[in-house]
Amino acid sequence: MSKIIKQSLGLHPDHKMSEKEILEATEKRVELIDREFRETFKFIIQYPKTVTFFGSTRIEENNVHYIKAEILAKKLSKLGYTIVTGGGPGIMEAANRGAYDVDGASVGFNIKLPHEQRLNKYATTHLEYYYFFARKVALSFAAEAFLVFPGGYGTMNELFEILTLVQTKKVAPMPIILIGADFWKPIDKMIRDHFFKSHHTISENDLKLYTITDDEDEILQLVQKAPLVSNIDFPEQPIK
Repeated sequence: MSKIIKQSLGLHPDHKMSEKEILEATEKRVELIDREFRETFKFIIQYPKTVTFFGSTRIEENNVHYIKAEILAKKLSKLGYTIVTGGGPGIMEAANRGAYDVDGASVGFNIKLPHEQRLNKYATTHLEYYYFFARKVALSFAAEAFLVFPGGYGTMNELFEILTLVQTKKVAPMPIILIGADFWKPIDKMIRDHFFKSHHTISENDLKLYTITDDEDEILQLVQKAPLVSNIDFPEQPIK
């Protein structure tokens, strides 16, 4: 049993846990996971028309990407979409702020972290998570479209999980729009040159799962053309 888990249970890091203590600790974790998922799905069904924004916590409000996220969130809110983010600073704050400023629905799925993450003041409704994977389910199953801005490891993790879910037909096809061509074009080149051409780890069709564009009209059109979907359903057969 890791020292982190022991500390979370109020035990000394060097304490040797008995089998009973390990089972009790496991049960507590399973209960927390179950609670986070149940709360997530009860929450999601309140917002049938949503767009999820991903991006770095470190982007400041004078950054062009922050400004773009705020503008797009305002426009999408006026079109009746709920704006969903991870609830933190940076791009997430920008998107929540855009929705907030036009009295739109502004949702944050916040994660508890020792550093960096704090709930931004523009998320008018939120849930808080201990587990990253439960939070990612909330962010990925709650949207008709995804707008992905420049980011770090967390953003890459979120992007490639969404791409994998669509690729494997675990969720319905939907617009995955990468905004900030200066950031995404080199990554796109890596995917095309290394993943596809050199190592054949993806198919040619997989290159069509995302769109890189900074054109606001094109972004809005892509979102509006996307059908309303529910990924909460559990189909017996893969989504076609």
